[in-house]
Amino acid sequence: MKTESKRVREDDVAAIGIGAMIVFIALILVAAVAAAVIIQTAEKLQQNAETTGEDTAKNLAGKFIIYGGFVATGALGGEAEYSADTAYMFHAQLAPGSTPIRVDSITYQMFCDAGKIESVFAQGSADVQLMDDGDSAPLAGTVELQPQQPYVLWIMADDGAVDCAADNADGDSSIQLHIHIGSGGSTFVTLNIDSTEAGAEVA
Repeated sequence: MKTESKRVREDDVAAIGIGAMIVFIALILVAAVAAAVIIQTAEKLQQNAETTGEDTAKNLAGKFIIYGGFVATGALGGEAEYSADTAYMFHAQLAPGSTPIRVDSITYQMFCDAGKIESVFAQGSADVQLMDDGDSAPLAGTVELQPQQPYVLWIMADDGAVDCAADNADGDSSIQLHIHIGSGGSTFVTLNIDSTEAGAEVA
């Protein structure tokens, strides 16, 4: 009688295949997570760059460029007396790349040893006026200033309580002027007072 011996052979090929599949799926999941993080980071960086660029352009373009400042020379349009002992006159223009800006969105601050003077550019104001270069009529507050158009700014520097005019009693040799345009940029000018004569250059 012949006896057959059967040996059970273990087949581990399928197990190796399942392990490889698990590793493969795990790699795909890790890659997907990494890709999502990279894409999200790239989008955030792009948004930050765009926001920064817009803010920078707004601050650089939305402001006045002062080409010259002088001790005021006399009356302006009959609305207020802008004389050498009370006011200054500036030639200015919107910075290149600026969008049209309403007159009444512009404010100014003047600092001297006597204190601070501030007001809004608007027709009828006794403190400050703005007009087209060569014109004698102050612009209304609703008028939009245009880039590349020269303007004249008249700023009263003596409001009765604070005197920052060229001949002020404190004798400041320099006065700080800040001009702010709405949500745009600001212009900073140091007025160097060398003479109190009408028409004397200060900036």
